[in-house]
Amino acid sequence: MTEREIERKLRDAVKQKCGMALKFVSPCMNGVPDRLVLLPGGRAVFVETKAPGRKMRQLQIKRKAQLESLGFSVYCIDGIEQIGEMIDEIIKE
Repeated sequence: MTEREIERKLRDAVKQKCGMALKFVSPCMNGVPDRLVLLPGGRAVFVETKAPGRKMRQLQIKRKAQLESLGFSVYCIDGIEQIGEMIDEIIKE
């Protein structure tokens, strides 16, 4: 399974919940998460996708901490089994 496949499965799963998984690119800032996930009820989280077993780089860890310090949730997923769990957790908030 590649990172691209996980990202596609994430996008499809979020769409099934009537949400959007927008590709997030910041031209002025490297290391930002891959997706901004928006779900009904005003729920917004950032998601970094990785190939199975891969870890975030130091800059990505720094960006995650910055976003979390602002009150945003940031998830890192490296397997399709984590997608449903993440969505369920977000919906419960």
